[in-house]
Amino acid sequence: MKQVAATALILLLLLFLIPLLVFRGNSSEDTPEEEEIPVLTPAPSGVLDTETTITVRQSDGTTQTLALGDYLWRVVAAEMPASFEEEALKAQAVAARTYAMRRMASPPAAHPDAAVCTDYTCCQAYITPESAASNWGDKADYYTAKIKNAVSGTDGVVARYNGALIDAVFFSSAAGRTVDAVEVWGNSVPYLTSVESPEGEEVPNWRSTVTVTTQEFRDTFLAAHPEAQLDGDASTWFGTVETNSGGGVSTIVVGGVTVKGTEMRTLFSLRSVNFTVSVSGEEITFSVTGYGHGVGMSQYGANALAKEGKTYEEILEWYYTGITLEPIEGTS
Repeated sequence: MKQVAATALILLLLLFLIPLLVFRGNSSEDTPEEEEIPVLTPAPSGVLDTETTITVRQSDGTTQTLALGDYLWRVVAAEMPASFEEEALKAQAVAARTYAMRRMASPPAAHPDAAVCTDYTCCQAYITPESAASNWGDKADYYTAKIKNAVSGTDGVVARYNGALIDAVFFSSAAGRTVDAVEVWGNSVPYLTSVESPEGEEVPNWRSTVTVTTQEFRDTFLAAHPEAQLDGDASTWFGTVETNSGGGVSTIVVGGVTVKGTEMRTLFSLRSVNFTVSVSGEEITFSVTGYGHGVGMSQYGANALAKEGKTYEEILEWYYTGITLEPIEGTS
């Protein structure tokens, strides 16, 4: 009887202990909690952006007329990560609105029937709400409202210099400073001067490398500059480097030929002109910082400024020197 009782006691203990062990194995310490997605109520569209319409040439060649606010939502959603700070998204919305209003005043020859198109190489990036929601997954409602609030929160605001709409160019990330427009495009623009930009290692792929063999480098460079002398030790191919206002390569001597940093960026698919060159054996490596042409507003810099507490007005005035921010009423 004692043996039976002991066995029964052991079985009873096991019945209680096994569930405890199972539940302890799935405690909150061992299983990461799912990120809670905030609830955000979208603000109504602004009056100025609703009353203003814009004709958009779609990728299939058709045109569509949208309220300006609806178009701007599609641009901001495509041009800037929705996870960015709201003030950065607002700055992007103003830059996009300013660009659109300039195009409305003078449609490009590529599509005279529409002020803008959806090809980012011609106009601005563009994404439909359906495609954006698919990309965002379970955060779709939150990000949809967040971008809508950024657009409506800047209703009708554009950037001007001496009364004229500015060329509100922007890029992804800088390597400490932006670049004066004259150094990239040859035209001096008073509001596109070099300024400090605060982003850094938090930027994805802020530092990148491109490595090619010496033979690949020789073939590529000689195709563009057959007069270059690229014989012997590859470490002797590279000479004097002149830097621009953003700290990037303005010009570099390669094989006795002086070339622009922008050309080197194109030839070797570099993310920016902020690069250094090193040679190791039969390989040449470009070490690159930042991404983009470097002129105007840095998007990651705008986000960094927003995290510091800067408003969208302060962000825009930081990157576009001497501008004023005004409503679109009276635009000609």
